[in-house]
Amino acid sequence: MNAKELPLDLEAGIATLKRERNAVVLAHYYQDSEIQDVADFIGDSLQLAQEAAKTTADVICFAGVHFMAETAKILNPGRIVVLPDLDAGCSLADGCPIDRFRAWKARYPGAIVVSYVNCTAEVKAESDVIVTSSNAEKIVRALPTDRPILFAPDKNLGRHVAKQTGRDLILWQGSCIVHETFSERKLVGLLARHPGAKVIAHPECEPAVLAHAHFIGSTTALLKFAIASTDKTFIVATEPGILHQMTKAAPEKEFIPAPPEGNCACNECPHMKRNTLEKLYLCLRDLSPRLEMRADLIEAARKPIEKMLAMS
Repeated sequence: MNAKELPLDLEAGIATLKRERNAVVLAHYYQDSEIQDVADFIGDSLQLAQEAAKTTADVICFAGVHFMAETAKILNPGRIVVLPDLDAGCSLADGCPIDRFRAWKARYPGAIVVSYVNCTAEVKAESDVIVTSSNAEKIVRALPTDRPILFAPDKNLGRHVAKQTGRDLILWQGSCIVHETFSERKLVGLLARHPGAKVIAHPECEPAVLAHAHFIGSTTALLKFAIASTDKTFIVATEPGILHQMTKAAPEKEFIPAPPEGNCACNECPHMKRNTLEKLYLCLRDLSPRLEMRADLIEAARKPIEKMLAMS
């Protein structure tokens, strides 16, 4: 990347491009704080899908990962959708390839197929309904009880939903590389050093970590809980990008990221962090990389997403 191609003030340059392109920037909570600060809307997967469904912008710049931009394109086939880094993927989506998914689905004829939004458009097209961590419990409760339910690709979220709903779910054995890395051993040590702290955790975490949680919920639910709570110290077991919004909303409180098992930044999503302010500026300027999808795939994948939005 040639520095001469970039303005000195990237934030001002992005604001100008948004006006010129009639563009909206949607950012996930797991993005770096500087990207969150230039976004028009920040949210979790459900909120971002809802926002994408109602936008009137000509250009949607999705500061997130590939499956999120795909969802925006599925809901807006006539609009330009750009992603700062086309290689910003997802371990859950990558771990559920369409050929293996179809073979798994074929083993359970008549089953209701529920897929977590963290999957490819091809998997969505083979599903009956899409869910997010915000609405998975509600949607599964509403499904018929006389048919088996397949749940893919996150086994930890599926296990949590099964426990909360009492439904027997057949789980795809996938997991998130970030949420499976949190260390129960180090979490117990943190609690010993902060005896009054409340542990809040995303349901993608492993059961051993969730067992210590005082509250389990989607990224947005964790944010709302932390803001509303009278407690002052929180250990947050999800991608630490959310701490930026937590600290902005409740600066008087202490938010401690749950530690990974290794001595690394493994609790940060490497895919989310591929996006940078520089790449965001360039993708708005060049309208590239642009997400393109086949019309038949868009049509097939839109139905289970619209079903989710209607049930939410």
